[in-house]
Amino acid sequence: MARTVSIGCQDFRDLIDGNYFYIDKTSFIKEWWENGDSVTLITRPRRFGKTLAMSMTEQFFSVKYKERQDLFEKFFIWKEEKYRVLHGTYPVVFLSFASVKSPSYAAARESLALLLIDLYSGFDFLRTSSILNNTEKEYFNQINISMSDSVMQISLKWLSCCLYKYYGKKVIILLDEYDTPLQEAWVHGFWDEMVNLTRGLFNSAFKTNPYLERAIMTGITRVSKESIFSDLNNLTIITTATKMYETSFGFTQDEVLNILEEFKLQDKKEEVKRWYDGFTFGEIKNIYNPWSIINFLKHKNFDTYWANTSSNNLISKLTKESSPDIKIMVADLINGKTISTELDEQITFNHLDEDESSIWTLLLASGYLKIDSVQNGEYSKLYSVSLTNYEVLRTFRKMISGWFKNTSVNYNNFIKALVAGDVKKMNNYMNKVALQTFSSFDTGNKPSENTEPERFYHGFILGMSVVLNDIYVITSNRESGLGRYDVMFEPLKKGFNAIIIEFKVIDYGESEKTLINTVCHALQQIKEKHYTASLVAKGIPEEKIKKYGFAFKGKEVLIADSNYLKELKKS
Repeated sequence: MARTVSIGCQDFRDLIDGNYFYIDKTSFIKEWWENGDSVTLITRPRRFGKTLAMSMTEQFFSVKYKERQDLFEKFFIWKEEKYRVLHGTYPVVFLSFASVKSPSYAAARESLALLLIDLYSGFDFLRTSSILNNTEKEYFNQINISMSDSVMQISLKWLSCCLYKYYGKKVIILLDEYDTPLQEAWVHGFWDEMVNLTRGLFNSAFKTNPYLERAIMTGITRVSKESIFSDLNNLTIITTATKMYETSFGFTQDEVLNILEEFKLQDKKEEVKRWYDGFTFGEIKNIYNPWSIINFLKHKNFDTYWANTSSNNLISKLTKESSPDIKIMVADLINGKTISTELDEQITFNHLDEDESSIWTLLLASGYLKIDSVQNGEYSKLYSVSLTNYEVLRTFRKMISGWFKNTSVNYNNFIKALVAGDVKKMNNYMNKVALQTFSSFDTGNKPSENTEPERFYHGFILGMSVVLNDIYVITSNRESGLGRYDVMFEPLKKGFNAIIIEFKVIDYGESEKTLINTVCHALQQIKEKHYTASLVAKGIPEEKIKKYGFAFKGKEVLIADSNYLKELKKS
């Protein structure tokens, strides 16, 4: 009989006591201990079992669970006597930054303070211990909501000292989701303040702490050493490419096949693979998303379970505010293509605005991309990457559609007008949407209204590609005829017209006194550069190719084809 599936349970003890579904990952404990690293940072995508692994590790080593040998007796780690002896023999400090998701530095700092207060309350028995002196007991009184930065930064080191004196053994520190406050700080604009605070906390806890036995930190991203780990030369970093702990997070192919057999779902294996496979850790391919597999077992239907666990704020923000070139590459990914890019697994958040290519590194670390191949260049490696699986594809489509959800205008109406060739409605809808959503595509450093207005339009076209994916292949900035068109819609089905779009900003230096002059130049360029050539070569007749000029200044847009242009000139 198949085991009961518990959704969202991240406490190892609760899973085992409840006899809930669990895949044995206790080999992680042995691998970590035998590696002997002082401080280990493990990065994996969200919902890949990091918190459960930390809970398991805490309950294996912690003196609090010394009498709970039964938690591990059925699993791999209990096969060797030397690990049975290790069970329940260390003081362990376990905390998570997962809840520090605040829109301001003050609120984030308060959340961290409350976490530390709660942590200390779990060791309140130390206050009455005769082993600690009055100065050490005073530590507890200083951990309060109004504590200074210096007190907060040294708090884990203080607690380690007290635990060491009480138990006579150095402390294991487990910090889950260390990078959540940092990601939120970057999104909401208080990066420098949060870095200064956490750098001091990490330095005192993991570098200058004489009471530390070993430590594990987990997160999604590897934040650059220059940002917060500049003093930690004892840090071992495990990224998705590292050949360590390869099968400790996520489900392997064999594990999934056994799971499907247990739940009598063997006939679904190909579809399960299509939806949830595709992750690679180290040299192990075909790692499955565990959160989605568990939800599939529970609900017996395919859905974007992993995507629905997070708002994807950082990914959405970076993609939404990116240049047209990045948007085009995202569109290619959505259309099932691969892209080539350089990657650096080290994230420098404060440089994300300056180096847009960093988005691919972030997407890889977050689990949205997979590496298909690597080519060694003269100075660097070039990676060929694609979307991880079908679930991720659906996630991207939903995310991009969400860019326009706050407008009162239904942007699908513009798409319908575009496909139908109704230029008047296209102008009506586009001007309304542009007026309401234009500013949301600015980066702050490069306001699109002044310097790069096509940022909005390329984002809008990318949004359209989500809806039109089954009807058109949408490409941008490709060669055709004697130049490069802006956007081309190539129909996949009979009965639909091909579409070419050329964007132009009003150029007063070219005697473009009105948007009519500008749109006229756009249509003239399509004709003179023979942008229809690649479509005609594929057998699409000229009369089935719609040509539109998009002329704009600021938030004002004029769209026209040759017929509509004639009407405008008459009026």
